Amino acid sequence: MFFTMMRGIVRFLLFVLNGNSEFQNKIALPQNENYILVAPHRTWWDPLYMAVGARPKKFSFMAKEELFKNPILRFILIHANAFPVDRKKPGPSAIKTPVKLLKNTDLSLIMFPSGTRHATELKGGMALIAKMAKVKIVPCVYQGPLTFKDLLKRKKVTMRFGEPIDISDVKKIDKEGMAVVEMRIQTAFDQLDRAIDPNFKYIVK
Repeated sequence: MFFTMMRGIVRFLLFVLNGNSEFQNKIALPQNENYILVAPHRTWWDPLYMAVGARPKKFSFMAKEELFKNPILRFILIHANAFPVDRKKPGPSAIKTPVKLLKNTDLSLIMFPSGTRHATELKGGMALIAKMAKVKIVPCVYQGPLTFKDLLKRKKVTMRFGEPIDISDVKKIDKEGMAVVEMRIQTAFDQLDRAIDPNFKYIVK
């Protein structure tokens, strides 16, 4: 209930701030199963657009543990289905917690395989979680304003969802298996970017 309420508030705020968004190929989103929704991390608000665009599906997500030190923010994050992760030294819970949520609740998971907005290399956590939870990976990309100033100028935001990627044929998430998964995800990201704008190039702000 809290997540749905918060998403409604976020949706309203994004409309007020920008009001010029388009969500493409929503038909690709699985309807009756959990999945991991992944994207290249390009702005601090792209996870908000991901959660809004993929509604009515509800999500959990990882947040750096430092954010949970503030009691007010901690309350909001926990009730919005967030769980803490130590980015410098992620422990077993960084894998076990999302796997449990994907298996035992109606929550899907939002993840950024590259981790930060300043990295492009895909990490292995996404593949391991998907394999252990036996869920598909759904790629999506954000194209639009990269600064808050440009967002307020109501420059168009486009988010496109891709077809679910099944990695059940990848036998082991070792170095070789990870390379296969990363290739599939990166190929999907590139195809989605070209489908929106063939000339698109992401430049870190």
